[in-house]
This record gives sequence, C-alpha cells and structure tokens, in this order.
Amino acid sequence: MSLPRINEAAPAFTANTTHGPRSLEDYKGKWLILFSHPADFTPVCTTEFMGFARKADLFKSMNCELLGLSIDSIYSHLAWMQSIKNNFGVEIPFPIIDDIKMEVAQAYGMIHPGAADTQAVRATFFIDPEGKLRAMVYYPMSNGRSIDEFVRLLQAMQTSDANKIATPEGWTPGCDVIVPPPKSPEAIEARKGEGYAMKDWYFATKSL
Repeated sequence: MSLPRINEAAPAFTANTTHGPRSLEDYKGKWLILFSHPADFTPVCTTEFMGFARKADLFKSMNCELLGLSIDSIYSHLAWMQSIKNNFGVEIPFPIIDDIKMEVAQAYGMIHPGAADTQAVRATFFIDPEGKLRAMVYYPMSNGRSIDEFVRLLQAMQTSDANKIATPEGWTPGCDVIVPPPKSPEAIEARKGEGYAMKDWYFATKSL
C-alpha cells in the first residue's frame, strides 16, 4: 500500500459518481475534501454523511467541495442516499464515487489490510486549489469523524495561507495566531521591537 504525501500533488483520478463523472482536475481552483467510508448502509457512516451534508453550504462558502467514496456501486450509493432522506430527512448534496475496482482507494491509501480486505477506512484528504494534498486524517472503523473539526482545520489552513502565519492548538477564527520564529541572531533582536506579544524569542503571537 502506498500513501500520498502532504505538500505533494494529490493522486489524479477520474471516476463515476452519483453526480456523473468526476476527476481531480474538475476541482482545480477550489479546495476539495475527499473522504472515504467503509460501506454504504452502515450506521456510523450514515451519521458522518448527514454531518457533511449539514455543513455542505458552509464548506461551499469557503470555496470547498465535498466528495465521498466507498467500495460500493452507484446503485448502492443512490439507494443509501434515498434511505437517509426517507429516514432522517437529510439530502446528500455532494457526489459519491463508485470505486468498485478500488482504483481511487488504492491511489490514496484508503485500504488497510488490518481493517478489511475490501473496505476503505475512514480517511479524509484536504486538497488545495492547486491540486496539492495539504492534510490527511485517518479514523478507525468504529468511530465517527468530527465534521466541525474539518471546518476548523480548513479555516486554519486558509488563514495560514492568506497571512503567512501558523495557528496554535484549538485555534478558531478570532483567536491570536503564531508569527513564524526568526531565523538569525539579527532577526531575534529585531523581533523585540516588532510589536508582537512575546513569551520568548521563538514564541510570538498577534491578532489578525
């Protein structure tokens, strides 16, 4: 099994989905969250899909599209989507990849033999508008993901890109951000007069 690597180009793909053919190229200029689930008609996955659906408009407002995947057919996906709508009143607005041949799952390292031979683990990939993989998160089969955390992570990465800063643990919009540490003795001395909140030469924060 090969794994894609952060800050490198995300593996290209073309696949059939519940919304017709999709390729990585279709999402150029936008963020993409590509996420896999072990199987359709499973309870934990159902809660996750409803969570993504409820936040779909928020992701879209952040220039981010959602794309699901499992080792199931289009027909299974469509039936599951209808079941979610009928039983929970939630419509799934994003495409789901039909990956029966496991081509996308293998390219993204979604198949872990210790979990199941033909099931994709709960993997989530953040791909930026240039097609670069920026973050990936894996969960065990037994535990659902936090969609709120994915919103927070996307906000943090977009803020870092726009302002050339880092964000501390648990950062949310409105909190102070971390200024990159200086890289020379001269820069350390200059940092003291730059107006940041400093704990030490390497730890300085500011508000945006």
